Amino acid sequence: MDSPDDAPLIPALSPSRAADFLQCPLLFRFRVIDRLPERPSAAALRGTLVHSVLERLFELPAETRTRRTALSLVEPQWERLRSSRAEAAAELFPTEQEVADWLSEARTLLERYFEMEQPQRLEPRERELRLDVTLQSGLRLRGYLDRLDVAPTGQIRIVDYKTGKSPRPRFEGKARFQIFFYAVMLWRELGEVPARLQLMYLGDGGVRWYDPTEEELRAAESEILGIWRDIEDTARSGSWHPRPGKLCGWCDHQALCPEFGGTPPPLPRAAPAL
Repeated sequence: MDSPDDAPLIPALSPSRAADFLQCPLLFRFRVIDRLPERPSAAALRGTLVHSVLERLFELPAETRTRRTALSLVEPQWERLRSSRAEAAAELFPTEQEVADWLSEARTLLERYFEMEQPQRLEPRERELRLDVTLQSGLRLRGYLDRLDVAPTGQIRIVDYKTGKSPRPRFEGKARFQIFFYAVMLWRELGEVPARLQLMYLGDGGVRWYDPTEEELRAAESEILGIWRDIEDTARSGSWHPRPGKLCGWCDHQALCPEFGGTPPPLPRAAPAL
């Protein structure tokens, strides 16, 4: 085991990294501390593309936010994304036909979005809003909100786009945790409890929403702090144990995981800059 004195302490926490730790502490270590490379994902890249199109759509005048306009944005947004991630794009799509098929799937998600709401009638306050909030405990939280809506009456709604299908009720805990994480950050930043938290699943048109109370946000904040304490304790001990589960089959780091006969690399001495 590495010396606890050499264990890096993590300076900030995001919803995705907190979810990684809950799923598997060793996965958290590989991603946050070791920063090991992972294979590019066509689904993740498609999510980035769809999010960028929706962000751009709301920059346009309300009357132009049509299905046709959104679909016309796919190609230019893809070219911009491909130029910034050329290596990943080349690995994922060896032929132009594979690119075309993938773009067709993205267009299907965008068309479904227009079945779920009418963007011409919305004026989001923020899109891709970066939050960086330090709690009273000293824990620093970071994250990006897909969309922040504010009603004329002042009520706040957080909207999070999901490009997959809506989960069954017993499997929706991860997405619920993530959007409550955002709600805690916004609550502590603005001092106001959001009226609604909305998850939009473009994969099948499903919508989940929560109307949180301050008590629920306090409970969520306590849960986040508990996760943070567990992360700090683990970092000090240097014992990042794997937590086997169904998602192991999707992990890029099996060769380094003790559950699969691997050995993790020595812990780096310097704390990562998140």
